Amino acid sequence: MTAQTILVTGGTGTTGSRITARLRARGVDARVASRSSACRLDWAEPGTWAPALAGAGAVYLAYAPDLAVPGSDQVLAAFTRTAAAAGVRRVVLLSGRGEPAAQQAELAVRAAADAAGLSWTVLRCSWFVQNFTEGQFADAVRAGELALPVADVVEPFVDAEDIAEVAVAALLDDGHAGRTHELTGPRALTFAEAVAGVAAATGRPACFRTVPFPAYAAELAAAGVPDDVIGLLNHLFTEVLDGRNAAPADGVQQALGRPATDLASAVRRSVGSWV
Repeated sequence: MTAQTILVTGGTGTTGSRITARLRARGVDARVASRSSACRLDWAEPGTWAPALAGAGAVYLAYAPDLAVPGSDQVLAAFTRTAAAAGVRRVVLLSGRGEPAAQQAELAVRAAADAAGLSWTVLRCSWFVQNFTEGQFADAVRAGELALPVADVVEPFVDAEDIAEVAVAALLDDGHAGRTHELTGPRALTFAEAVAGVAAATGRPACFRTVPFPAYAAELAAAGVPDDVIGLLNHLFTEVLDGRNAAPADGVQQALGRPATDLASAVRRSVGSWV
């Protein structure tokens, strides 16, 4: 696989950018694809798919905005068939834990891949540590307070670098074909504990506050966030974050032969750029 082009969808995102960097460091031709990159790929425009896939031997699939969006399974199944027709032989799908819609998308990709003779790997991941340091929560944490409609539920936040390392292994090595890796951090934390951990690792004070979802949604709406995005967040905060994903999994250990990275280490590694 190292002699072939690998298409990284969402290649400018949290996991995609890290996967691209790792592939290129190994001398692999990694092609970044997104709605705004030179290689344009828009999930809502099937006409952009085949040109992005041309010449690729493997694909990292990161669907935006989320696999919970209705119809994502149909889109990804169609994309997998297009990939097979373009000569792709391997797909690696980024998925989420405990989300029925995400698992439905997994089944759709697997079925399309099996029918076309493609190998597949699923990376089923918990919430990212990087949500607090470079993602949607980072500005609030930097400002000193993160307020979300979450109480004491725990989540084994996973380091995006761990996800990237497993993804690269799955893209390049045959041993991950047909496997679902469930990737989490080593310990489950409340959001308050996670924010406290970020504060300790960065040396910048920050706290967490629970707010009711209606108040949170009203604030988002006032800031111009679209209704469909607010609906997606409602699903994530009121359904997915209900404790179903509290238990850490050993997917990183199984895939890489080493323990998963803890939150403090993940934050400290990027503290310079974060601050």
